[in-house]
Amino acid sequence: MRLLLATIITNCCLLLLASCNSPSDSSSAEESTTNANIPAIDEKLDKYTNVRLEASLDHLSDNQQQMISLLIEAADIMNDLFWYEAYGQQGSLLDTVTDTGLEKYININYGPWDRLDNNEPFVEGVGSKPAGANFYPADMTKEEFEQVDLADKASLYTFVRRNESSELISVPYHEMFAEEVQRASDLLEQAAKLAEDPDFKTYLELRSKALLSDDYQASDLAWMDMKNNAIDVVIGPIETYEDQLFGYKAAHEAYILIKDQEWSQRLAKYAQFLPQLQEGLPVDESYKQEQPGSDAELNAYDVVYYAGDCNAGSKTIAINLPNDEEVQLKKGTRRLQLKNAMRAKYDEILVPLAEVLIDAEQRQYITFDAFFANTMFHEVAHGLGIKNTINGQGTVREALKEHASALEEGKADVLGLYMVTQLHEAGELEGDLKEFYTTFLASIFRSVRFGASSAHGKANMIRFSYFQEKGAFERDSETGTYRVNYDQMQQAMNDLSRDILTLQGDGDYDGVAQLVAEKGKISPQLQADLDRLSEQSIPVDVTFEQGLDVLGLASAQ
Repeated sequence: MRLLLATIITNCCLLLLASCNSPSDSSSAEESTTNANIPAIDEKLDKYTNVRLEASLDHLSDNQQQMISLLIEAADIMNDLFWYEAYGQQGSLLDTVTDTGLEKYININYGPWDRLDNNEPFVEGVGSKPAGANFYPADMTKEEFEQVDLADKASLYTFVRRNESSELISVPYHEMFAEEVQRASDLLEQAAKLAEDPDFKTYLELRSKALLSDDYQASDLAWMDMKNNAIDVVIGPIETYEDQLFGYKAAHEAYILIKDQEWSQRLAKYAQFLPQLQEGLPVDESYKQEQPGSDAELNAYDVVYYAGDCNAGSKTIAINLPNDEEVQLKKGTRRLQLKNAMRAKYDEILVPLAEVLIDAEQRQYITFDAFFANTMFHEVAHGLGIKNTINGQGTVREALKEHASALEEGKADVLGLYMVTQLHEAGELEGDLKEFYTTFLASIFRSVRFGASSAHGKANMIRFSYFQEKGAFERDSETGTYRVNYDQMQQAMNDLSRDILTLQGDGDYDGVAQLVAEKGKISPQLQADLDRLSEQSIPVDVTFEQGLDVLGLASAQ
């Protein structure tokens, strides 16, 4: 990887220094990677269960199957770029590791910090993970960043570095990763030539150009126009979860997807309800004045490849994109449900978890259809509420900085349940409402285990504490199980929806920080219950066996 970075030095913390004048390969100084507590690594690996990412490709043409091979090759480049964004040079860490278990866990986490344990280091000699990952110099303070006059310092697509005079500078992604994005761009161009759907061809061509310029809006708009493509790819710098200093910087990732036409047809009708659901939100009118885009889509897919950010630690099972607020207001978003990955988490994690923590009489209400619907409407609910503050502080993301992602995930969770409730009451959603509510509670336990380093984990901690205070559920001290109080659950849902939407609309950074500080932590009782899951070897998340061999495909070369 050709980088503009001079060196990465790891001691009690990682000090990242850079020069804009003399490009050179980045390499970490020697780090001690001797881990005397190998059983601890074995225990950490037990947090994950392995799943084969298989999907039927029989209905795809030879060109489409060849395209998948090209897209996997491009996705692998995103993998390398995310390694750098999350840690630095991958080889500087892995080249000194001899234990295979330790090497495997480093690769799962894209670095030496445990994403399911609040980013605690698990490699000896490595200190705390910088809040800004590798997007900023590790010795940079928030105050220094805020005071420097640097036009694109808050851009989604720039690194902040130091020049030879130790002054802060910005380096665009397409310059930092010039060789890598050129290769990825070429692969997307090759894939476009094989595309049988004209809209997919246009998207691939525009995305190819975007990688070389960091201007993604045209390709995002083209992605929204695709309706009939059997294959899909989400690729590039997208989510800002990895930047926990400000939440400004997007990280590289890729998903390669096969559309499930039958399930997609079942979901298509729900997007039309967004405008009326927006009108009914339990909050003052000023916080719901924006209208969701009318071109939103719901589709189901089998995912056949993960790379980069989405493959780090806990794995994504549904997608809501694009993140560009202008695109959202103009055309809405697309919601992609990753059905095979979702089924794996349901079977391997949620059902065993419910057997331990959910009241015996209510376990009958844990269903895959409810899990799928709750997850789907979580993604749909990202389109509800407000994207721009009502008091001139810019976008919600800009105003809430590093807290924006956690609050947005919390909003999507609770408004997803609100949508389920409203659609069920309108007769548009089948099933017993108890199924959705009980499965929702079980899902909180599942996601809380992701830890505070995850925006989803933090959001679930906040909601667990809030719902508990509102009496939405209660714990039986004798059985150690939890029982949903359905009426109180609905009231808590409305109250938390109102509070989150107000905080977002006001751009209330201090209010969100207080909410996270007070409710975004695990109580001793909850931790003891979560420990029972580990004692019974119930995994926290999944890893994937994936790639050309699993799919039975040949290399594109």
